Amino acid sequence: MLKNSLLFFILFSSFSLYAKEQKAIFAGGCFWCLEPPFEKLEGVISVESGYIGGTVKNPTYEVVSSGTSGHIESVEIVYDDSKIKYDDLLKVFWKNIDPFDSKGQFCDKGEQYLSGIFYLDEEQMKAAESSLKGNKEKFKGKTIATFIKKADIFYKAEDYHQDYYKKNPVRYKFYRYNCGRDQRLESVWGK
Repeated sequence: MLKNSLLFFILFSSFSLYAKEQKAIFAGGCFWCLEPPFEKLEGVISVESGYIGGTVKNPTYEVVSSGTSGHIESVEIVYDDSKIKYDDLLKVFWKNIDPFDSKGQFCDKGEQYLSGIFYLDEEQMKAAESSLKGNKEKFKGKTIATFIKKADIFYKAEDYHQDYYKKNPVRYKFYRYNCGRDQRLESVWGK
C-alpha cells in the first residue's frame, strides 16, 4: 500500500510540474455561442459564461443585457497550457466572431455584445496584439472593431446560462440560426 501511494505521489507530482492551469477571457457576442467551440478543445478544462468590464458589482443578466452596466458578455476559459496554448485559443476566438462589427455581434447589438480580448498578463497582451495585427494584414482595407483590454473582474453568469447549448439544444440552435451567426462566420472566414 505504501509503495503504491508513493508511486502515485511521484507520478502526480511529476505531472503537476508540467501541467499549468491558465485562464483566458474572450467576448464575442452571446456567451452561449462562445462556449461550444472552446469546450470541445483538448486541454480546455472549463468554460464559464460571465460578464466583464462594467461598473456594477455582482451584475445580473438583466442589468448587463439592458446595456446600462458597461459589462460585456464573455467567457472565461481555464486550460492546461501543456496541452493547448493561448495562441491556439486566440485562433478559435477569431474564427467565432465577426471582427468588423462595431455595434455588437450578429443579431445582438449594444456594448454588452462587442467582441474583445481581455488579457491577464503581458504575455497574453503581446499574443493578442500579434493576432490582431495578423488579422489586419489578412483583411487589408477593412476596419477591425475587436478590442484588446486588460482584464478586470470576471463575474460568473447565472447557472441557467452555463452550458445553455447543452441544457436547451433546440432553443439554442433556433437562436443561433435565426441570429445568422454561422452564415456570417462562413462569409467572413470561409468553411
